[in-house]
Amino acid sequence: MSSPRLPQVVIIGRPNVGKSTLFNRLVGKKLALVDDQPGVTRDRRLGQADLLGLEFTIVDTAGWEDDDPVSLPGRMRAQTEAALAGASVALFTIDARAGLTLLDEEIGRHLHESSVPVVLLANKAEGRAGDHGLFEAYSLGFGDPVPFSAEHGQGLADLFEALLPLIGEPEERDEPDAPGEDHAYDPASVLKLAIVGRPNAGKSTLINRILGEDRLLTGPEAGITRDSIAVDWDWHDPASGTTREVRLIDTAGMRKKALVIEKLEKLAVADARHAIDFAEVVVLLLDATRGLEHQDLKIASMVLEEGRALIIAINKWDVAEDPSGLFNGVRAALDDGLAQVRGVPLVAVSARTGKGLDAMLASAFAVRDTWSKRVPTAALNRWFDAALAANPPPAPGGRRIKLRYITQAKTRPPGFVLFGTRLDKLPESYCRYLVNGIRRELGFDSVPIRLTLRSAKNPFADT
Repeated sequence: MSSPRLPQVVIIGRPNVGKSTLFNRLVGKKLALVDDQPGVTRDRRLGQADLLGLEFTIVDTAGWEDDDPVSLPGRMRAQTEAALAGASVALFTIDARAGLTLLDEEIGRHLHESSVPVVLLANKAEGRAGDHGLFEAYSLGFGDPVPFSAEHGQGLADLFEALLPLIGEPEERDEPDAPGEDHAYDPASVLKLAIVGRPNAGKSTLINRILGEDRLLTGPEAGITRDSIAVDWDWHDPASGTTREVRLIDTAGMRKKALVIEKLEKLAVADARHAIDFAEVVVLLLDATRGLEHQDLKIASMVLEEGRALIIAINKWDVAEDPSGLFNGVRAALDDGLAQVRGVPLVAVSARTGKGLDAMLASAFAVRDTWSKRVPTAALNRWFDAALAANPPPAPGGRRIKLRYITQAKTRPPGFVLFGTRLDKLPESYCRYLVNGIRRELGFDSVPIRLTLRSAKNPFADT
């Protein structure tokens, strides 16, 4: 049974008042990117906060700016206003050290016109330097401001007292599973699906199309997305008629390493890599107008090295020249450039028209099933015996390499352990023969496989 929907507390404020630091403090992790320069946050980001037992969803938003609605800051403000529309409480954050600004007053007027309850939080109030701004904050008309320091964690009890009347008493919830507790794979569980690719491949536009709303900031400017943003969504599978849960993760575009110089872009790319670590399936989005480039292959290899299931999606299919030739060319280049995993699923999609999105999602669920598959030891060793009979291991120096048995040690990604003697002499080509056989004969096509060699210790080795 799913838990009740948590109330949403949305952090609102002008740029550089410490909203992302406050978000990180309340979720207890460094999820949002933080830097001294203003305007780091662009999309709204959700996290689960537990404030002295009071649980709620906390929403980080872009800095509120007074700008043309079609400009990037104007579109960022529209995202913030959309977050406010669904909020239980607005956490209006000011910089107590800087004091009130005209933009603070404008935000205050907008919040007075809204029906959302407001808690005024005076951040950076540690020491005496914030006293003046704290007193000024009364003029905004939201009652007593909460003195706070997101950097040092001061004021948590005061914030708890301010929020409690607005979002209710803490609810009794089921205890979570113990960390590390092993569970069988559940095909009906939430699919964690990350979208990665080069800048301007259309990742945010694709997710907005899937969701049917402008949930993520998009535009012609490259590199708009910085934080990795997760959005939960229910997909209605037209083939089975069932509804399946998906957690979509948008990530920053990944350029060649040599081109990534600025600190913020480095942080954004690191955040994207972190998102890959926590995904189950990763969709690498290509731009049909640019085809498959070397950087795409590097991203794909990184995903496979991390052990994630991979899908390649060619976006902007509606404007592709010679679509058939493009598809066949990308297929051939992938099979050549990703020799460690042949047959990675390749789909054609259009974020603008919605073409191919159901096929992409169906493929993601199917490849996750393969990635999570476990083969019974008896069936695995029947295949193993046949593989050895068809192609026995070599005998370097005239001495046999004895391969005893194989077992599947793990899933997600599939990991196998091969036991025998003199395995340090086993050629890499023979290991590839075994891995390719596992893929072909046991149904592990298109997912990364780990093969570990383990020899029994010889008690006479040191005598």
